[in-house]
Amino acid sequence: MRTSLHTPYADARADALSFALGLPPLDALAVLPVEQAGVTVEFRLLGASHQVIAGPLSETVACLPGDADPLPGRASTSVPGWSYEFAATTAAHSDDTAFGRAVEAVCARLADRGDALTGAFPGSRHAVTALALENHALEDGGIGWRTWHAYPQTREIVMTRSRLVRPS
Repeated sequence: MRTSLHTPYADARADALSFALGLPPLDALAVLPVEQAGVTVEFRLLGASHQVIAGPLSETVACLPGDADPLPGRASTSVPGWSYEFAATTAAHSDDTAFGRAVEAVCARLADRGDALTGAFPGSRHAVTALALENHALEDGGIGWRTWHAYPQTREIVMTRSRLVRPS
């Protein structure tokens, strides 16, 4: 699902993103609930990036006020009945054309998927945040999702990959 958002995005740089687990649902600009492995995964687009609520887990990657933890390259923990893994990378593009192509490729890949949510913010057609289920996580009884946060001002795309796996 692609949606046009009418609120300017609050995070304007990749290095301003924070990471938090366990936050309650935050005010969302768009929400998409999807099912995977018998669990509802709720994708939430925020003015300051994203929140995913999946089973016992709440993951927030956004510009959070206060003393929020910076976005880690990797994180892992246990939540009741699951183990959780998170990874984040940032791709910096040398020019607007390369950046635009990369954002458009993500949007095209997710365009017809019912298990993906893409939000386009006003001001630049490449100011998008996208979330999608990752189906290969089902192979090990898990739930997985990916996100993309595009920053036209700095020509960066922050990509995250998360997995919840039931221990065997």
